[in-house]
Amino acid sequence: MVCGHVLPRDLLESAKLEKVLFTPSTKAELGTHDENITEEEGAKLIGNELYAKVRDVSVDIFSQARAYAETRGIIIADTKFEFGLLDGNLIWIDESLTPDSSRFWPLEGYEPGRTPPSFDKQFLRNWLLKQPWDKTPPPPALPDDVVRGTAERYLEAYRLITGKDLGVKP
Repeated sequence: MVCGHVLPRDLLESAKLEKVLFTPSTKAELGTHDENITEEEGAKLIGNELYAKVRDVSVDIFSQARAYAETRGIIIADTKFEFGLLDGNLIWIDESLTPDSSRFWPLEGYEPGRTPPSFDKQFLRNWLLKQPWDKTPPPPALPDDVVRGTAERYLEAYRLITGKDLGVKP
């Protein structure tokens, strides 16, 4: 179960869900993690009408981005969107559909049931999980190979999605 959505019992690791799920969360203070909430809790926080609009816009943006990325050899497994209001109008704010806010997997070789390689910050997360660190600031210093490996993955995602090489060597 995630954010009140019941997941299929036979769901394999990394398997594509038949239906895009909208999984709301609260925005946490700097240095702490956002908290997943149910759709009912989300609607209660911002009202049914605004909640429905945020949900529908999120699912639409994600669906379009995922379909485009697949034509470029990338699976967007999930992403984070942040919205706000400006003069009473819903606006999309902050980064999203980037390797920092999404899970990008190569389409080539993808197979449900196993952990796919990634073009996102999972490489960095995996390194951090192996460190003797209790997740309180400050984090451990990053070695050059971890910085370079993360940058290489981000640049490859950019190249695949846009078809452009930035000419930057990490």
